[in-house]
Amino acid sequence: MDGSRTPAYEKLEMFIGGQWCQGGDGKSEDVLNPATEQVLGKLPHASKADLDRALQAAAKGFEVWRKTSAYERGKIIRKAADLIRARADQFATILTLEQGKVLAEAKMEIAGTADIIEWYAEEGKRAYGRVVPGRLPGLRQTVVREPVGVVAAFTPWNFPGITPARKIAGALAAGCSIIIKASEETPGTCIAMARAFVDAGLPPGVLNLVFGVPNDVSTYLLASPIVRKISFTGSIPVGKHLAKLAADGMKRATMELGGHSPVIVFDDADPVKTAEIAAAGKYRNAGQVCISPSRFFVQEKVYDKFADKFIEIAKSLKVGNGMDADTKMGPLANMRRINAMEAVVADVQANGAQIQAGGKRIGNQGYFFQPTVVTEVDEKSKLMRNEVFGPVAPIVRFKTFDEVIKRANGLEYGLAAYAFTKSTATATAVADALESGMVGVNHMMVSTPETPFGGVKESGYGQEGGVEGLDAYLISKFVTQIGV
Repeated sequence: MDGSRTPAYEKLEMFIGGQWCQGGDGKSEDVLNPATEQVLGKLPHASKADLDRALQAAAKGFEVWRKTSAYERGKIIRKAADLIRARADQFATILTLEQGKVLAEAKMEIAGTADIIEWYAEEGKRAYGRVVPGRLPGLRQTVVREPVGVVAAFTPWNFPGITPARKIAGALAAGCSIIIKASEETPGTCIAMARAFVDAGLPPGVLNLVFGVPNDVSTYLLASPIVRKISFTGSIPVGKHLAKLAADGMKRATMELGGHSPVIVFDDADPVKTAEIAAAGKYRNAGQVCISPSRFFVQEKVYDKFADKFIEIAKSLKVGNGMDADTKMGPLANMRRINAMEAVVADVQANGAQIQAGGKRIGNQGYFFQPTVVTEVDEKSKLMRNEVFGPVAPIVRFKTFDEVIKRANGLEYGLAAYAFTKSTATATAVADALESGMVGVNHMMVSTPETPFGGVKESGYGQEGGVEGLDAYLISKFVTQIGV
């Protein structure tokens, strides 16, 4: 066992050209357990020479992998999924130690991670082209699908299993090689995932994993002509910055950015049952979910019953270390999120809102914050205008359909939205009216391997998951041929 790391946690290394390694210039950073603030291990940073090696390795890996049949690629990718399932308890422990979410949620994430990888293993066999009828005798016209090339991918800390899996599996299934920079705050899960791919027989250079100062790594990789595609999940400001860098090299890009998901509860919905669904969605991963329900619009007739039940649930949630069996909500990921929640609460209070539950940090060790419910919220407050990314829920009233649609669509975000109603006509109308990449009606399960995941407006462009997720890593080549 490596004495420099916590037992049960992953050995922190980079993976370049088929070799596990440390950083060339010796730079590193501590990885902390957000529940205890204890150091889990030291994470190496890539030097420019390391990044150059990763670029060259990915270029060589691409030449090998693109020539490997989709069937052979699928066997390796599927085997990686099987290995992740076999190691699920180990993966979940690593994830909870570094990210903080409760162990049951971590296990669900790892199960979802394996499902994503397995789905892409199969979907890669279906990168179909087509034959286009010609205008002349003997003219054959085909459209073939080919991998775009070397991919640079960047993932955040909130879902250290699922988010890298979408990018790695999508790229590999299409025949691309990939350099991924996973979050420096939650690196162990992606390292363990890379080990599964290696053990499954992935050729050297096809998957490369690096870490470092995010802006330094992204700027360096995107400046290289070797990289032909970028996939990023994270904040809107960083996404805009990377999109500009990608545009300089005419590199294809998928941007899965921030959200501020409205939840519309119509007066024909069951307010108690809906509150139970909504609260479970809100406090999952302590609200640190890009598609987290974060603005609750409740029609006047059912407002009080919905709010009362939601507040009751928030007050009853057991907050603690995610490794403890009775914990229902773990810590926030870092001190930045604590500061952000305190700023949001102070702002709504200054604007006359009522704190109905929570509103404060818990203790002074670990990044714990109370599940919080706020009512009588001013529409101009930070809580209603900016992405929350934490366990603070505003509940506000509305009167009419047209009014609530205008309020729900009134922000620059457009990632996910939700509505609850017993009326089929209302369900259809609200789904049509909401400006969002994903809409859940009467439930909040909008993310599965086989369906597209992505936003509109400033929440980004492109999708992961579904046939769209594979398409993001493919280009179309038109071939026209006539006999001579």
